[in-house]
Amino acid sequence: MAKAPYDHYKSVGHPVEKIVQKKKRPKFMAVVDEDNCTGCRACICFCPTNCIEPVPKEKYGLPIPPVQVRFHECIGCKICANVCTKLSWDAIRMLPVDEFEAAYDIAITASITP
Repeated sequence: MAKAPYDHYKSVGHPVEKIVQKKKRPKFMAVVDEDNCTGCRACICFCPTNCIEPVPKEKYGLPIPPVQVRFHECIGCKICANVCTKLSWDAIRMLPVDEFEAAYDIAITASITP
């Protein structure tokens, strides 16, 4: 009897089908370690707000650039960090918003505009 194929997405859920917008100030913020990111883009299709995008190729001159988070759109859901840890390289970490704001000097609000 043949075994069923292994479901690689079982531990991370399914890619998002509907894009949502931020409604409140998040408790956490996704931060990509660009030096550790492989550029696989696995996280992009799982982000419910579509706030993850590849870094422009011109920034580093790499054939496969890392990804970046548009911080003002992030809802802190932790899905991207989970996907990155399970399917790729563990390059996304979640910081408490207060710690993020202090470290990066960026104010995060309930709005998607800075």
